[in-house]
Amino acid sequence: QVQLVESGGGSVQAGGSLRLSCAASEYTVKNKCMRWFRQAPGKEREGVAAIGGDGTTYYADSVTGRFTISKDNAKNTLYLQMNSLKPEDTATYYCAAARSAYYCSPGPGSVPWPGAHWGQGTQVTVSS
Repeated sequence: QVQLVESGGGSVQAGGSLRLSCAASEYTVKNKCMRWFRQAPGKEREGVAAIGGDGTTYYADSVTGRFTISKDNAKNTLYLQMNSLKPEDTATYYCAAARSAYYCSPGPGSVPWPGAHWGQGTQVTVSS
């Protein structure tokens, strides 16, 4: 059974940094499209960043230049490096993985994502 386990969330002040990790088991991150989503209280889940099996990346406009998505194939782990954090970045962050797609469709992603595997989420809180 595929498992995606996020970690690295926490509380930081505005301008700070965090790195989220998403460790996969029974799933190979190398050859798949994977995405980070986030959901703030009272808001819809939104795509933040995506990375394809070919390494192509996509970002939401709100995080471009501040966040970086990457994979460590040896560790079978997806990452999201978040710099210059803002209070509006406060949300629960979820990693998600395509069931079989190698390439990501252009863009950070949207829900629903049919067939995708999801992690349980990690909380990020940014204070001003």
